[in-house]
Amino acid sequence: MSERFRVIPAAYVLLVRSAGEREPSEVLLALRRGTGYMDEHWAFGAAGHVEVGESVLAAAVREVDEELGVQIREADLEPLTVMHRTARNGEPIDERVDFFFAVRAWRGEPVRREPHKSADLRWFDVGALPEPVVPHELVVLDRIRTGRVPAVTVVGF
Repeated sequence: MSERFRVIPAAYVLLVRSAGEREPSEVLLALRRGTGYMDEHWAFGAAGHVEVGESVLAAAVREVDEELGVQIREADLEPLTVMHRTARNGEPIDERVDFFFAVRAWRGEPVRREPHKSADLRWFDVGALPEPVVPHELVVLDRIRTGRVPAVTVVGF
């Protein structure tokens, strides 16, 4: 019997300011710096690993508070897609299941609460994203822009 594959779950949260009911017009992105992973790339405003004993919804709420200083409710998280991705190197750290959410309601004003992990935080029109964007996150942002976000996204297989 082969060994079961292990993956690391993560929650990604995109704060969205919309002109219409479901059409995002602006998204909040952070410029990564000092993390050792995809530094100098733009990324979802808040993201992080799910901790032991924590649901992915609780992780999303926690990460938004820790990284952006705003409060959201689990009930306000809109699932975008679940991404199963691999770097094809067999290393557990590179085998992922990522849960992507949008949120349109929050309390407070987003700020960089972890300046040692980011250099900037800005709103961008979803049709005019900065470069570069973390590649697997760009997959989701491009699909948001086109209005075709599948329930499950697979990258690297």
